[in-house]
Amino acid sequence: MNNQHTDIIIIGGGLAGLVSAIHLLKAGLKVILIEKNEYPKHKVCGEYISNEVLPYLQWLDADPMTTGAKKINRFLLSTTRGKTIETKLPLGGFSVSRFTLDHFLAQKALENNCIILEDTVLDVQFVNDSFIAKTKEGKQLSAKMVIGAFGKRSNMDVKLERSFIENKSPFVAVKMHLKGDFPDDLVALHNFNGGYCGLSQVENGNINACYISNYKSFQQYKNIESFQQEVVYKNLHLEKVFKNAVPVFEKPLTISQISFSNKTTVEDHILMCGDAAGMIHPLCGNGMAMAIHSAKIASELIIGYFHSKINSRQQLETAYQHQWNVAFKKRIATGRILQTFFGKDNLARAVMYGITHIPGILPVIIRQTHGKALNVSEL
Repeated sequence: MNNQHTDIIIIGGGLAGLVSAIHLLKAGLKVILIEKNEYPKHKVCGEYISNEVLPYLQWLDADPMTTGAKKINRFLLSTTRGKTIETKLPLGGFSVSRFTLDHFLAQKALENNCIILEDTVLDVQFVNDSFIAKTKEGKQLSAKMVIGAFGKRSNMDVKLERSFIENKSPFVAVKMHLKGDFPDDLVALHNFNGGYCGLSQVENGNINACYISNYKSFQQYKNIESFQQEVVYKNLHLEKVFKNAVPVFEKPLTISQISFSNKTTVEDHILMCGDAAGMIHPLCGNGMAMAIHSAKIASELIIGYFHSKINSRQQLETAYQHQWNVAFKKRIATGRILQTFFGKDNLARAVMYGITHIPGILPVIIRQTHGKALNVSEL
């Protein structure tokens, strides 16, 4: 068996994994990142990111705006019946495809001497204050620290016997790119019966359309096309966009069993990052920023641990759990509350009535699901 030692193993090469790798490498630590897919690759994702993480990415010399990402400053919301309200985004944001962004960050990691393995982790054991990871390709890796950045649902969740994995999730998500007309400074969230769809223009001018639906509603129809015709297009804004655009993908991308249950941020001494630590409902439009922010928190603490500023693994884990909860727990709770309203016609109309009759309430709601611009002055 091929044996290899490093400082940190990162399992998963999405946003949280790649950003963690870049940060840790810049601090002089050795990193092996294991990702089962090759870059570039499309992923089911809303592809909008709040500007709260932009200063941090720029500090990492990984400015996403150099990829041609679109600057977003407007937000449009509609109910199932097409009633709309629009507002300026308090911080603004940008929109870029995961195909482009993940590949861009992977190249930045490689430039900083990251070892990226296209492989699958089968098992991780914590023995004598160190980790041993075994992969599908027969590699055995050892490290002082492991970051779990393997996304929403993984074989590692099963292996670690995480509690949320036992519960079936009622949600399915569909994502596609379209060629058509759509403002390049707008992110829109359109509700339909049982779900909602996010729209924004990405770096190459394509429209990213990503929607999530209750699986019970979805399974009543024989295919995606009939579901869209009978359910999604009941929102006239969505019908207009879809019917006046041309699909870019041969077929839409789909994922199911999306869990919004509570997750542990540390599992068997593995620090969980991004969606592996917890997910905010996609209607809040901020999951990508949260993944990047969580990578910053984990990286700063791990660097402190390696530089003996943090005295023990227990202190490190406790600090990570605390900082993660301070940063995200309130946001995720707000997302759960909002989820109960949207996608349900009567409740959504009641919320929209309140929003349209109380000036300034929508920006307040947005602020509850977004963070402030990350401070990088002390880094």
